[in-house]
Amino acid sequence: MTASHADPLPLPPASGAWREGDPPGRRQWHSLRRPLPLEAGGELPGVRLAFETWGRPAPDGSNAVLVLHALTGDSHVTGPAGPGHPTPGWWEGLVGPGRALDTDRWFVVAPNVLGGCQGSTGPASPRPDGARSWGGAFPFVTQRDQVAAERDLADALGIDRWALVVGGSMGGMRALEWAVSYPERTGSLLLLATAAAASAEQIAWASVQLHAIRSDPHWRGGDYHDTGPGPHAGLGLARRLAHVTYRSEAELQLRFGRAPQGTEHPWHGGRYQVESYLDHHSDKLVRRFDAASYVVLAEAMNAHDAGRARGGVRTALRRVTAPTLVAGVDSDRLYPLAQQEELAAGIPGSDRLRVIESSCGHDGFLVETEQVGGLVRELLGVG
Repeated sequence: MTASHADPLPLPPASGAWREGDPPGRRQWHSLRRPLPLEAGGELPGVRLAFETWGRPAPDGSNAVLVLHALTGDSHVTGPAGPGHPTPGWWEGLVGPGRALDTDRWFVVAPNVLGGCQGSTGPASPRPDGARSWGGAFPFVTQRDQVAAERDLADALGIDRWALVVGGSMGGMRALEWAVSYPERTGSLLLLATAAAASAEQIAWASVQLHAIRSDPHWRGGDYHDTGPGPHAGLGLARRLAHVTYRSEAELQLRFGRAPQGTEHPWHGGRYQVESYLDHHSDKLVRRFDAASYVVLAEAMNAHDAGRARGGVRTALRRVTAPTLVAGVDSDRLYPLAQQEELAAGIPGSDRLRVIESSCGHDGFLVETEQVGGLVRELLGVG
């Protein structure tokens, strides 16, 4: 690696996870009252969810909106970076006064997913006895387990029924599980760039990323949190692989083409601009995320199947009673429009598939906030 490639910032000792003693930022916490039964068997004790809220709840809780993040997201939907929050909000243009999710009107709740690494119980969290981190002993969790934990949070907040549940990608999987598992508690539903079940190709892409992490010599079976360096190289490689699938070929070609990075020469140890771009996103993730959480959440996404033990996808989708909008991104090669067409055709409360126009590929559901905002306003009946 040449000097121009050198890491400008020190890496975290083992993980970019939020740990006890770190600044809390805007986080609040909810501890489940009892161990959480798991779909794969057994139970998880000592579960705690980190979450953030914006706006004020109505006395009857009728103005509550649940926002569910994607794989490497967290509870910090909107707001600046600062102590406790390494990055600004990931849906900044959607939530706030005067925005589609107007916090002068709506009470917005965003939990960090179970198994995540930004305050909720996950592999980097201490075990109930406090002796060491969960690490590789953290159990297999599914989207249904994660939604069951979020239901407990809703109970604690006094929310019997969400006015809207919205999520994209992995967040869309959980949003769908909310509507299928708890139709009486889901007032309306917005599914973005997601699927009724993970496809073979999606599982394959995730498998390559999981192998990248597990092949890192610092992985140690997931038990690296209390011992020293973490699998930063493996996590960084997983992010590079994933990020290629998140964007479109046309966008990468238009933005970068074959241009070298600055004065670097690719024939002499330098990089192309597109390589530098992937390095940048890898570097950012390693500093704010945890490799074992990445593994836990990617495996939960691979397990996603709304039809499991429900008579298949078609039968499961018919359980949804909420008015529903399903939207896909026209340039998405990871979650292609055919998957959203299946959702729109199978959910009784849905109409035609809505298409988000974007050159940004799968990430279009995060980038095109004006188009997503229009769908939110339509569902909530506001102009």
